[in-house]
Amino acid sequence: MTQDRLMQVLVAPHVSEKSAGLAEAATQHVFKVLPDATKLEIKKAVELMFEVKVAGVRVVNVPGKRKTFGRRPGRRNDWRKAYVTLAAGQDIELDVE
Repeated sequence: MTQDRLMQVLVAPHVSEKSAGLAEAATQHVFKVLPDATKLEIKKAVELMFEVKVAGVRVVNVPGKRKTFGRRPGRRNDWRKAYVTLAAGQDIELDVE
């Protein structure tokens, strides 16, 4: 795992009502990550970028939704979501607007 790879693993924070509630209540943060990212890579990337201690990582593969584009059926891309649990006393401040 090179530092260049770790800087690319986290794609974006996933902002929703559920993720905001988790951030306040359980010190968990949700990120969109690369489809081939491993739990260890995600852990090291969060520790590198935010300088916090990570207690655990859970990963979910989210299938793309089926949609119609005009008259043609289509499908959105699959993506991967990571729930990162921080150690006690740690916090990440995300500036999301």
